[in-house]
Amino acid sequence: MTATLERKAIDDTAFARLEQEGRLLNPLVKGPTSKPGRIGFRGELALRFAPKLADEARPPLLLCGQAMAIATVGEKTLPFFAGYLLSFEYLKDVAEVLGDTLSAGGKYFLFCDNIDLSRKYQVPYKGAMFYVLPILESTVYNEMLDLLYLEKNDLKKKDTAGKLDAVADAALKYDITFDTITYAEGLELMGPVRNPNENRPV
Repeated sequence: MTATLERKAIDDTAFARLEQEGRLLNPLVKGPTSKPGRIGFRGELALRFAPKLADEARPPLLLCGQAMAIATVGEKTLPFFAGYLLSFEYLKDVAEVLGDTLSAGGKYFLFCDNIDLSRKYQVPYKGAMFYVLPILESTVYNEMLDLLYLEKNDLKKKDTAGKLDAVADAALKYDITFDTITYAEGLELMGPVRNPNENRPV
């Protein structure tokens, strides 16, 4: 019964197409939060799929990791999205995958592994404005707490959906501006892409 209700709620939000396309992976949260009419997602967003071989489901070729997002029942766009990218270049993939769920007034944060640690940018793409930031604190959740001046201890007693609500509510009010650059300028400024598998035990 709960699964049916949850599915219906997701189907009437900006998550519907992403869910149908099988892009909302490994969720810590995927369903109603404590806010009435709000559906939350925290997990991974599949950006590029590997070709399917017969019945074998293969892992995506490219992911936006540690993704956090909210959607409102009855609305077609995501008011908030945050995630981790190994390379700034993949901003294009995020924008294309999110597509019609993006809006000019939405708050979208991408923490990129290969941009200057001292810089923060705003990058307009596909009618939306992305905050592009370096990743210093190792997780998107910690980065968002830091960026939004939220105290981890204040959120400790909340469940995962409640923590997502707190981050999303603060993010929706975020209005600090940074240098605006184009996507093409960002490609020129970005550093080399780190191999995520190096120095890992075999």
